[in-house]
Amino acid sequence: MNDKRYALKNAFWYTMLVAVLLLTPTYLYVTYMKYVTEIQYEFKLKEQSHLILRAMEEFDQKEKESFDYPRFQSFQSGLYDVHFLPIFTLINHPLSVQEAGYHIEEGYAYLVVALPERRYFEASYLVIGGELSYVRIYQDVIIILLAIAALIFVLSLFFLDRFALPFQRVNQRLDRFIKDSMHEINTPLSIINVNVDLYNRSNPTNKYLQRIKAATKTLATLYNDMDYLIKNERLSFAYETIDLGRYLQERIDYFHEVAALKNISIEASVSLGVNLMFNPTQLQRIIDNNLSNAIKYSHEGGKIEVSLVFDDTQCIMAFRDDGVGIKEVEQIFERYYRENQDKGGFGIGLNIVKSIIDKAGIDLHIDSHYGKGSTFSYTFYPPIYLLA
Repeated sequence: MNDKRYALKNAFWYTMLVAVLLLTPTYLYVTYMKYVTEIQYEFKLKEQSHLILRAMEEFDQKEKESFDYPRFQSFQSGLYDVHFLPIFTLINHPLSVQEAGYHIEEGYAYLVVALPERRYFEASYLVIGGELSYVRIYQDVIIILLAIAALIFVLSLFFLDRFALPFQRVNQRLDRFIKDSMHEINTPLSIINVNVDLYNRSNPTNKYLQRIKAATKTLATLYNDMDYLIKNERLSFAYETIDLGRYLQERIDYFHEVAALKNISIEASVSLGVNLMFNPTQLQRIIDNNLSNAIKYSHEGGKIEVSLVFDDTQCIMAFRDDGVGIKEVEQIFERYYRENQDKGGFGIGLNIVKSIIDKAGIDLHIDSHYGKGSTFSYTFYPPIYLLA
């Protein structure tokens, strides 16, 4: 498991959860601030209306022939008669509500002030209004939400990283254990294999030695997994042309002795003429882990079916068993996860397989029914799959 990616992923989803929870208080805050803004704007309109009334009060027709009507940059106003027809107006916005009071229509706020009859140029109403904008509120809310989200994300990332430390240490210890085990396994495993082969060359077949040979192959699969796990971050795996049908059949033959320990038959339906541009070591890890797991989780006397089919667009390699099946399909790819603790192993095989196929762009489909068996299907596409 990539600890950094795990922390980033969970921090992101925790931040999204908090953001969703903040939607209700944010909505209430925006509603309240819009109400406050509208009240404040009403006071501004009243202040401007007082300025206009004062100017009209101070106007003396004996001293001036014409009245210089006050104009404002952010507000428009006008004088209307009793039928709400304009006597003089700077307002272009339609006024639907024609009665005294404060009104808001489609972002336009206006104040209608009733005037004493025939006192100000035969006008009955003074109307003053302007565009009511909530942009500042939305800007403030966005800034606040972004700041909260950033803070939560950073704190989540920090605490998740701290919480992951014990698991990181466990994984590091397991990695060190595997590296140390490699040195201890290699030498005796090689000695056993060599001596069994030498004995079989000069003596009749011995069922006990066959079991030893099968057990060493199981150990060899674990050894190869551990070896790959240690080296894959330091080495680059070069691609070459591989006859997949022949290579798959070789690995099936290799595991026949292992399957025979549980009286399991391996039935192969392998098409010929399938070529891949792939790395042999990585391909072996995919095939060996699937065969090894199929044998491990199959019942005594069970059957494993291996198939290889292809067409003009893709090649599908499938492994089917009638064993115990899988409870948690998503978890089987986690490093050191073992669904059945009694079956042995380190829980690294499928993690290795997943890392290989993800990098190579190979599709994996798993069809598993608990208690009835599983099918692992790998689909290869060009340019990995070389068309004939």
